[in-house]
Amino acid sequence: MMYNYLFIGLLLFIIGLLGSMFVKNMIKVLISIEFMLLGININFVTFATYCDNINFDGYIFALFYIGIGAVELALALYLFYLMYSKKQSDNIEKYSDL
Repeated sequence: MMYNYLFIGLLLFIIGLLGSMFVKNMIKVLISIEFMLLGININFVTFATYCDNINFDGYIFALFYIGIGAVELALALYLFYLMYSKKQSDNIEKYSDL
């Protein structure tokens, strides 16, 4: 049963990794990074549920990564807004002068 959750977490992480590497749209890259964080959180909660019955370290790390993901998404969307207002495009290749 534990391996099913680990497989789902790995699958989400790989989808996010491939999406962030091969997609040209900035919003899709941000969503792919969130998929990667979701895969990591699933693995943390799985290990906390099945392997760590005394401490709640996996849950604490998962909540920490959810907070980091929210801050990262807010900052990235703000930077995307600033770049979009300058170039009028959401294609990553147009932002090579950064």
